[in-house]
Amino acid sequence: MTLGRQIRTQRLVLQPVTWRDMQDMIRLKTNGASFGRMLGGVRSLQQVEDEMGDDLSFWAKRGVGIFTIRENDRFVGMTGLHERPDGRGLGLRFALVPEAAGRGIAREAAGAALRFALDAGVERVVGVTREDNMPSRIVLGSIGLNHVESFERDGYLMLVYEIRQDRRPDSPRR
Repeated sequence: MTLGRQIRTQRLVLQPVTWRDMQDMIRLKTNGASFGRMLGGVRSLQQVEDEMGDDLSFWAKRGVGIFTIRENDRFVGMTGLHERPDGRGLGLRFALVPEAAGRGIAREAAGAALRFALDAGVERVVGVTREDNMPSRIVLGSIGLNHVESFERDGYLMLVYEIRQDRRPDSPRR
C-alpha cells in the first residue's frame, strides 16, 4: 500500500530519506558488512552526508529515490533508486543492517520500491551486483529483473539486471 510517498508492506514501512535519518544512514553506510559490496564501498561520514544531499535533491527532481526501511519502527536498511555514476541509468539499491539479513526483508523492500518507481512512470531500472553476491542476485531475479549483460570492474565480474516498463510482469501492454 502506498500513501503518498510512504509504502507499507506486510511487515515494513518505507519512507523517503530525510536529514532526520542521518544517524541511521551513517551506521549503515560506514559498516563493511552492510555496505562493503556496494558501488564505492564503505563510506566516510562526509560521503554519507554528501549522498544524503544528493538523495534529497534526486527525490525533488525525479519523484523517486531512496527510502529508509523500518520494521516495527526500527531502522533496518535502505532501498530505492539513484542515478548510477557509471551511466547505466537509474539503479535499484538495497542494503540492510547485518541483523536484518536473511529474512526476506531486502526482497520485500526492494520489490516495493521497484513497483513504486514503475508505477511512477520510470521506464527502465537496472540492478548491478557482483557475480559472487548470490543474495543480491536472488533478490534482483525474484522481483522481476533479468540478467542482460556483464562487465568487469576492479577484478570482479559484475552482472547487470534490468526491468523495463513495457516488460514488467504486471504490465497490461504485454
